[in-house]
Amino acid sequence: MMKGGSGVLHQHGPLDHSITQQSNEQWDCASLGFSGISSAPNTSESRANNPERNELSQWVEQVTRQLIEDLPENETGVGLQANSTGTSTYQENIVPSLLGELRPKKIARRNSSECIGHHHHHQWSSHDDHLARDDNNRNRNETIAKGLNGLDDQGLNLITLLLECAVALSVDNLGEAHRMLLELTQMASPYGTSCAERVVAYFAKAMASRVINSWLGICSPLINYKSVHSAFQVFNNISPFIKFAHFTSNQAILEAFHRRDRVHIIDVDIMQGLQWPALFHILATRMEGPPHVTMTGMGTSMEILIETGKQLSNFAKRLGMSFEFHPIGGKTGEIDISMFKITRGEAIAIHWVQHSLYDATGPDWKTMRLLQELSPRVVTLVEQEIALGGCFLDRFVGSLHYYSTVFDSLGAFLQSDDSSRHSVEHGLLYGEINNILAIGGPARNGEDKFRHWRSELSKNGFMQVPMSTNSMAQAQLILNMFPPAHGYTLVRGDGTLRLGWKDTSLFTASAWTSPNSR
Repeated sequence: MMKGGSGVLHQHGPLDHSITQQSNEQWDCASLGFSGISSAPNTSESRANNPERNELSQWVEQVTRQLIEDLPENETGVGLQANSTGTSTYQENIVPSLLGELRPKKIARRNSSECIGHHHHHQWSSHDDHLARDDNNRNRNETIAKGLNGLDDQGLNLITLLLECAVALSVDNLGEAHRMLLELTQMASPYGTSCAERVVAYFAKAMASRVINSWLGICSPLINYKSVHSAFQVFNNISPFIKFAHFTSNQAILEAFHRRDRVHIIDVDIMQGLQWPALFHILATRMEGPPHVTMTGMGTSMEILIETGKQLSNFAKRLGMSFEFHPIGGKTGEIDISMFKITRGEAIAIHWVQHSLYDATGPDWKTMRLLQELSPRVVTLVEQEIALGGCFLDRFVGSLHYYSTVFDSLGAFLQSDDSSRHSVEHGLLYGEINNILAIGGPARNGEDKFRHWRSELSKNGFMQVPMSTNSMAQAQLILNMFPPAHGYTLVRGDGTLRLGWKDTSLFTASAWTSPNSR
């Protein structure tokens, strides 16, 4: 069994050294190391101290929290739930009672709803009764309004109309939703100066895709993987989130491979393999000598997988490290263990940086079964703190809070016309929003996704390996490249590392081991 405090902790220095040495290699080093972070605009601190820097995420958070605190449990038959990210989950009868006072326009009664894991139908006949009898509505909304100090009238109108549109979509009132979406697309631009306008523009576009999908039938968007990977590289350069995922996981894998001479890394969604050269550096310079490294890279595009394999093989060759690469063009939930070239005596590491651009794993329960069969020495998991399962309103509210925070974190120190910022928002974040709202959900793909893989791993016999002091040091090293005024926060607790912005956790890194690990 793997122990969290393995003897490789003293190798923290060489791992740092490998980071600084990346610029000497012929890899795309700008996307691997820390170059580009320190060259943020000089206006960053003044923008970060702007009181309007996080107006959108604060408002969304206050609305959802206020709903939980002030609504009596028996006000509706459904109620509100709080998820582990601190945001609330709306249910059918509650949202219109809030919006009825925030915006004078009333929402027509509807009679159907997409629910978690089922397709029940709820009547809205009590909607006006709720508005009339809820004496606390006005006080609650006055409290909510206190969170609007930094949000101008246009921003308030945009967000409120977006919420109304989400309610209409949740009960399949496509005509009403389409009318509101036409209004939203005229009011909001992805090039707007405020985060509220930019977020609304992308959410409206995703919700319009949902309407079209509902009219024409379910369809999956064509994904330009090269464009997506390019946006990932830009995101890696302007924020700490991708580096946090890469280097904390690398440290956990390094510790798991201590004194093992044959190791096998399985990357669930390898893309361009940006994180692995840093790990290769330290493995190649181990005191006990470099191990033989086998890597299985998984993904959808075989063309990209083959190119990634060539790049990694050339890199390992320059380091003098024995290396072999095996591409698998498929998802973990759609293949069996026979496709992996596992050799007896190998220490297996399975790595997964979660994102919401597309379904990288297929059926979650089948992926879990495969993980159990592989019996890995370590599973490194970096999860977005956003629930991908549940009904549409559940996903809408969670994603609105999550992405308003991410947009705010970028807007805090990058100008509205910054090309890198637009590249990430348009090429990466919009793709995730669209997948969550227009493509995902049990009513569309026929299954519900795990809300949090950490809890599922624990339920299925995996044991948590606490993130070590060195993993914390790696994460802190990354954050030190950003001025404190940028607002990024790092928390270590419950054996995990959490990276967020202000008071909102956005990414959580954890490590696990199989009781039957190789």
